[in-house]
Amino acid sequence: MNITIYDIAQKCHVSIATVSRVLNGSSRVSEKTRAKVLKVMKEMGYKPNPFARGLGLDSMKIIGVICTDVADIFYAHAVSLLEDGLRKHHFDVMLSNTGSDTGHNGKYISDMAGKHVDAIITIGTPFSSESDVRLLCETARQIPVITINSDYHQPRMYSVVCNERDGMKDVVAALANKGCQHILYIYNSLTYSGRHKLDGFRQGIKELNLPHKAELIQQTPRTLTDTEALIDRLVAGNVDFDAIVTSDDIFAVGAQRAALRHGLDIPVIGCNNSILAECATPTLTSLDNKLTNLCAAAVNIVTELTTKGADAVPIRTEFNAELVERESFTT
Repeated sequence: MNITIYDIAQKCHVSIATVSRVLNGSSRVSEKTRAKVLKVMKEMGYKPNPFARGLGLDSMKIIGVICTDVADIFYAHAVSLLEDGLRKHHFDVMLSNTGSDTGHNGKYISDMAGKHVDAIITIGTPFSSESDVRLLCETARQIPVITINSDYHQPRMYSVVCNERDGMKDVVAALANKGCQHILYIYNSLTYSGRHKLDGFRQGIKELNLPHKAELIQQTPRTLTDTEALIDRLVAGNVDFDAIVTSDDIFAVGAQRAALRHGLDIPVIGCNNSILAECATPTLTSLDNKLTNLCAAAVNIVTELTTKGADAVPIRTEFNAELVERESFTT
């Protein structure tokens, strides 16, 4: 096992910064603390990273960020928020895109850990297979792992999530209050976030005793064209729906465009509260999953770990989703 200053700091109940000062011979550490840290280093067989030590400290000040595809507007925004926040604390970002979750994405974890990053932040669910998750857990024993919008419930893995399940229940309730009974739900994948949104939608329908019809829950590829084609098929098949809810704003844009083309002036609600919702015509109501808050919390976890130690950081941080009403809700 590769022992890091994170392990030393945790064992000594001091911050990572304190361990770094001991390594660098700083006078800003008491002799008592210095002796304790050096003793634990010897007991644990700690060997400093030679490259980082050559720079005068045992930290590269680099945070690894792993997501599925930075071309996606959600991931792009998340990476931008993380980089801006981390740079304010003098951390650089090393980015890795895994592509689709093939179940064999473990090499991205190994590669990132091998570059001696100070922590790894994952966005969404780039890892879901048993082998990938196991490797991620093993990596978390060496360096901190922070997951945004995913929760593996493992030691030394810090999750930052939005309660999209309850948020989606609120969406259903808001539509029911408008008199909507037959609500169509469109989604793409069952990631951590995707499962919670679908569960929330189903629970909302059940709790309000709304009609539960299999054809009102539809899975489709994540493109405007496919979403429009889906609405065309449902209309041609005489499937009755009086509102549309989607797991992502891009679906809502396509669904609204097709619905209006068929003369259906009905409420349409997306998710993520992205710029797509503001640019659509009419503008789209969207469930805000608080991405800005999620990324700020992840940055805060990194800084707290490096200055105060693991005891100062919560294992799980949760935010509530918020429905942002725009023109598509007032039809």
